[in-house]
Amino acid sequence: MKFTLRLVLVPVTVTDESHRPITGLERENFQLYENKHSQPIKHFWKEDSPVSVGILLDVSGSMNTKIERARDAVMALLKASNPQDEFFVVTFADRPTLVHNFTQNVDDIQGQLLLPKPMGRTSLIDAIFLAVDNMKKARYPRKALVIISDGGDNRSRYSEKDIKSLIKEKDVLVYSIGVFDTSVQTMEELLGPELLAEISGLTGASSYTLDNPNNLPVIAQHIAIELRNQYILGYRPDSSRRDGKWRKIKVKLALPPKLPTLRVQARTGYYGPLYMNGHKRMCGECAGTGASPALRQHPNIFRDRIDLILRQPIPKGRHIVLAGSDHLPQVRN
Repeated sequence: MKFTLRLVLVPVTVTDESHRPITGLERENFQLYENKHSQPIKHFWKEDSPVSVGILLDVSGSMNTKIERARDAVMALLKASNPQDEFFVVTFADRPTLVHNFTQNVDDIQGQLLLPKPMGRTSLIDAIFLAVDNMKKARYPRKALVIISDGGDNRSRYSEKDIKSLIKEKDVLVYSIGVFDTSVQTMEELLGPELLAEISGLTGASSYTLDNPNNLPVIAQHIAIELRNQYILGYRPDSSRRDGKWRKIKVKLALPPKLPTLRVQARTGYYGPLYMNGHKRMCGECAGTGASPALRQHPNIFRDRIDLILRQPIPKGRHIVLAGSDHLPQVRN
């Protein structure tokens, strides 16, 4: 049996030292590797295509003093997103709840945000499981989750190992914003930033750790801007290997000298196909693509120039982690 993998699609975000997205790069400015082997980039495009977005909002008791700014952050994300994007909302405390399914009506979501009152514990991991499962109803091939929380998990049935395995199989970016008190009270709170950073890093998305809830709306707006300014790299991997193993992906920049330092974020890998008893089984989202192989290359309208999207700089928090990046800057007050 001859089997050829369809395209593996790799969303890539490029930012400057102030965490502002960079546009205008060409195909030749990227180098793509699978398991350290260079891969020809067959498809390359950049456009503000719509995204299916799941918003996960922590409404546990510890969010009582932060919930208003967290709601403001959700609205900032919605307003800065592509008007064609679709959204659903999951709140979580003792258990996760799908409070609103996919919609493009921002007003519907705003009304639902006022209903939950902060109480109970934090079932973060269960909420991610629910959100990933709900992505089966997504309209668009590009998918992302945005988590807003103030602590680690202390209530879920599923484990960290479970959620990391699930995330590695799914073609979903997982952004996270953690607002953590300076005086850590529990082990779950102590490990919270690391848990969010690891989950986001597996998908190539950003994880932000703050100690001031007033910065939440700016960060949420920045995530929306990132999603609207990504590059998509497509390549056809080696179809002779059919072992179902994890294949590491690495994206590097090839830029002229004397340019400012830029950072690149991309997914870390995917599970390859597995053949059993003469039949093929696709692991994850069919080699981690999540989109049709019939992709046309979009014309590059940014030829021979690099454009900075000058937006409000990311505020300084306790630290900001660009997960999935070659650089892990620590920005401190």
